[in-house]
Amino acid sequence: MSEDAIIVTKGLKKAFGKHQVLKDVSFEVQKGQVFSLLGANGSGKTTIVRILATLARFDDGVITICGVDLAKNPGAIRGFISLTGQYAAVDEMLTGLENMRLIAKLRHLRNCDDRINDLLHLFGLSEAKKKLVKTYSGGMRRKIDIAMSLLGDPRIIFLDEPTTGLDPQSRLSLWKTIEELKASGTTIFLTTQYLEEAERLSDKVAVLNNGTIVSSGTPHELKTALKEIEKQAYQKELPTLEDVFLSIINKKENDSE
Repeated sequence: MSEDAIIVTKGLKKAFGKHQVLKDVSFEVQKGQVFSLLGANGSGKTTIVRILATLARFDDGVITICGVDLAKNPGAIRGFISLTGQYAAVDEMLTGLENMRLIAKLRHLRNCDDRINDLLHLFGLSEAKKKLVKTYSGGMRRKIDIAMSLLGDPRIIFLDEPTTGLDPQSRLSLWKTIEELKASGTTIFLTTQYLEEAERLSDKVAVLNNGTIVSSGTPHELKTALKEIEKQAYQKELPTLEDVFLSIINKKENDSE
């Protein structure tokens, strides 16, 4: 285990009834990096996020987050992390400011109005903070959702497909925010269906298929490895991360036939 590893997962297993979703999942996430977990729909990405965020139990394996054993002390881990799911978890009948203050109270944070205003400014929501969230656009709802998750300055933020459904402008804005969070030292655990997103943001990528991690590395390492394997197809340029993903998934499917 690396000294800088902030998340370590070994031999993670999870079944729903007779269906084994996670068979043997092992990976490490380094402090301050953007780690992207890729996989097809139904591959178990959200299940892993829910387990790491202490929202779901696992059947076997060992998970440590910030040096704490998740199985033994999930309460301590909740103080280190924050989760933004696939859908914005905001109260539409409250204003943006009221949503922020509600989360502050739930997290037992005091005297944090300055922090709230700083986050609203960071996400470009200062002018809309007193408007009801039901009047917000999809991009604004996603921004307030992430702003809420940053209260308390978590060490790790789980972003489960955060840009799904966003327009291109909102997606680019969120990418910039993720890059700024990384620059501040925050560790980002990202799941995404957009390979371009993973390629731009990630320090490390892991591909989940058939219940296991079938490939991992930096985007450049994965692309270089594919070019070495398929030299004829990529003589003049590197493949994209999408090329890598499709090659891995298709190969595994062919091998299983």
